[in-house]
Amino acid sequence: MKAQVLIIGGGATGTGISRDLALRGINCILVEKKDINAGASGGNHGLLHSGARYVGADPEAAEECKHEGDIIKKVAPHCIENTGGLFVAVAGDDEKYIADFPQNCSKCGVPAKYVDLKDAFELEPELAKNTIAVYMVEDASVDPFKLSLENLSHAHSNGTIYLPYTKAEGFNIENGRIKSVVVQNMITGEQKKIEADYVVNAAGVWAGELAKLAGMKINMIYSKGSLLVTQRRITKRVINRLRRASDADILVPGGTVSIIGTTSIRTESLESIYPTVEEVDFIISEGAQMLPLLDKIRYIRAYSGVRPLVSLHDSADDRGVTRGFALIDHEKEGIKNFTTITGGKLTTFRLMAEKTSDHVCEKLGISKPCMTKTVPMPNTSSGRWTEPGLAPKTWVRDSSKADILLCECEMIPKSAIDSIISSIIGQSGDLSLNSIGVRSRVGKGPCQGTFCSARIVSYMYDKGNLIDKQGILELQKFINERWKGQRPLLWDIPMVQSELQEAIHCGLFGLEMEQNK
Repeated sequence: MKAQVLIIGGGATGTGISRDLALRGINCILVEKKDINAGASGGNHGLLHSGARYVGADPEAAEECKHEGDIIKKVAPHCIENTGGLFVAVAGDDEKYIADFPQNCSKCGVPAKYVDLKDAFELEPELAKNTIAVYMVEDASVDPFKLSLENLSHAHSNGTIYLPYTKAEGFNIENGRIKSVVVQNMITGEQKKIEADYVVNAAGVWAGELAKLAGMKINMIYSKGSLLVTQRRITKRVINRLRRASDADILVPGGTVSIIGTTSIRTESLESIYPTVEEVDFIISEGAQMLPLLDKIRYIRAYSGVRPLVSLHDSADDRGVTRGFALIDHEKEGIKNFTTITGGKLTTFRLMAEKTSDHVCEKLGISKPCMTKTVPMPNTSSGRWTEPGLAPKTWVRDSSKADILLCECEMIPKSAIDSIISSIIGQSGDLSLNSIGVRSRVGKGPCQGTFCSARIVSYMYDKGNLIDKQGILELQKFINERWKGQRPLLWDIPMVQSELQEAIHCGLFGLEMEQNK
């Protein structure tokens, strides 16, 4: 296979680069060793920062967030819920930080409006009674999966080839240039070579490991963060703790649920990442200081991600490392057609993609401007089913008796599953239960896939998408993934529910007896 540019990494930045370059008329191949948003892009809050979180310690990041947040709200409004946000301080919080907050926001051009406490409790009744200061900011909620799927869809419609479950295994380097990249299909084991004029490393937390394959070294720091998902939505707005950035101080409304987090724990492992009971207990106790309901409400899932941070010096506190991004031209180290883009945040993914694409174009001698600042991102069928509430609305409006529900928690009918399957096949993706889960609300409701997984697998057998034991293996992979997020939350009703899940999937299907290859 050949392309002008090979992009390695299918997160928000990688898909953003593919869209940016495709709009400039550049032929690209995007490879991802798993599926869309398998790394940090799929393990975050889903918060579109106003910049206010960074005004105290990282003014440059604050200004970037403000600028990029405004652009994304304008060009991709269908991926955003423009909730607004509140920064709230409770008794005992740092009074100097509270006093300096409005001035620091003003210096960074980040709007922040003081809210009278009486008005604040009317806006968000679940705020703690000992709240002492509230400011309104322009935070929003963003669907990171929809964002990446729409980026990919727009890039694909402009010629980009997407190869999921395709891992870069090695580089063939001649005369200081990467001549080809050896990739392996992680499902079939097939290897092939991809020739490209330029190679972009957008592998997120795996950027350092990928660079090593080319003999390059990047000083990466891996910071694990865990988050909890409540069964129902708690607030209308994003709620931030008004203090220096710390753990468990942001609550983000995401459709029908709320997400509270996160932690920041240095880790060396990139593959065995999961939330612990200690993290869960800590997040709840800290979060409950600004929203006491968090101490009582039911949680349906926990999950973890790893931040790809780049350090220019040793730091004991990962909160102190910049959330800015690093664009590294490896020509200085001897390879002329290889660049790494890493660090940054979901909010600044478009800017990261723009800077990378500008750099690639300069290297290739192509003079075409970035268009992602002004060209609207199309609202396609590829990412539409990740939107909470869309499937039930569509089903109620257009349903027929034959269009049965396959997922009752999120009310997803078989017609929606048909649409998702067609989208995956159309992009030459891997047709699996996890791929359907990435592109929809399947498995994200209170039952966490207990019932819908078996129904959808059965339906896929009926359609001829699965044969022999494929369905059992699909169930095993899907349930294992959900189980990682359920395990640290097993008390009260979730414990009872997990027993039922075990009875169905182990007692009936015997999943624990299967060897997953």
